[in-house]
Amino acid sequence: MESSNYLLMNNSILYRCAQKFYDKQLEHYQIGAGQILFLIMIYENEGITMQNLACKGAFDKGTITKGIQKLEELGYVKSVPGKDDKRVRQLYTSDKTKNIISELYLIRRQWWERLTKNLSQEEIDLFEEVQAKITQNAMQYDVEEDENSLKIFGMQKLTLLDYPGKMACTIFTGGCNFRCPFCHNGDLVFLPENMAEMNVEDILSFLKRRVSILEGVCISGGEPLLQAQLTPFLRKVKALGYQIKLDSNGTNPDKLKELVDEGLIDYVAMDIKNDPEHYAETAGIHSIDMTQIEKSVQYLMQGNIPYEFRTTIVKEYHTKETMEAIGKWLKGANAYYLQNFEDGECVIKKGLHACEKEELETFAQIVRAYIPNTAIRGI
Repeated sequence: MESSNYLLMNNSILYRCAQKFYDKQLEHYQIGAGQILFLIMIYENEGITMQNLACKGAFDKGTITKGIQKLEELGYVKSVPGKDDKRVRQLYTSDKTKNIISELYLIRRQWWERLTKNLSQEEIDLFEEVQAKITQNAMQYDVEEDENSLKIFGMQKLTLLDYPGKMACTIFTGGCNFRCPFCHNGDLVFLPENMAEMNVEDILSFLKRRVSILEGVCISGGEPLLQAQLTPFLRKVKALGYQIKLDSNGTNPDKLKELVDEGLIDYVAMDIKNDPEHYAETAGIHSIDMTQIEKSVQYLMQGNIPYEFRTTIVKEYHTKETMEAIGKWLKGANAYYLQNFEDGECVIKKGLHACEKEELETFAQIVRAYIPNTAIRGI
């Protein structure tokens, strides 16, 4: 999953390397990477206010205050009351700054030459153009808008399999609190930086156009219940008249109950990773508190909503003994399905294996002693 972090990692490397370079080159002037940008911006915008300086560079108040204070102490900058508003402090460079500013520009140029070494002019121009657009997008980031949007990273427009007895579509939300080694939606777990996010309004428009064709909508993941934005999205889907099926790992029973109580979901498929003893290993995590999963199991088995339990069978993780333990644990459940593992490019752990048909049938027979409605899917 290394490639999924390239922007975050590259930003970190560039930032740290730039700091080291500037701190060394500017040591003689008693300033560092944290002050040179302020100094140049003030020199090029004499009389700029701290507020405008913060806006230009997207700096927070604490960073600006600390940086300017040091520059004032060193005699590079002075602040004076504003001409029109005495409460506003305007910033000016001193003669001391003017005597060294050319040297600072040369140091900045030296770093640029290091970064663009072996690049053609065409590549440099393209880099500057793309960087400007990316920076603009970053500065337009709206926290409130981001928090109010469900994170959706995929949609299957038609499925006859995901929602039992219904013609449906499946929506894939991003993010999961498990790292199941056999998961074939690894990108939805690790969310690569360049993974395309779908527009919620586009999806709702699609659902409006398919009202007379589709009967249901499956909400899968990832783990959908991790997202607080799920509830308002489900309300909009429900308002269109759709039946909604939820796929979940059962780690958030309170949220599950909340959605059921509000009538926002009509069917639940809960993944059972393995028997409790082997749950953490099969879920790809170091340890697990089974309390929440147990609560979800008990809640569903009380008959609050139509449901099914299901397990993806992987040769390396499931045995006759674990299947026996699962059967005893879920004894009396409405329905239990075994799904054979399918390898693929996005599977989290490479080298896992599916079971033979005969072995699956043996597992199903073992569980059937406890859950009569046990079946195999996908063969």
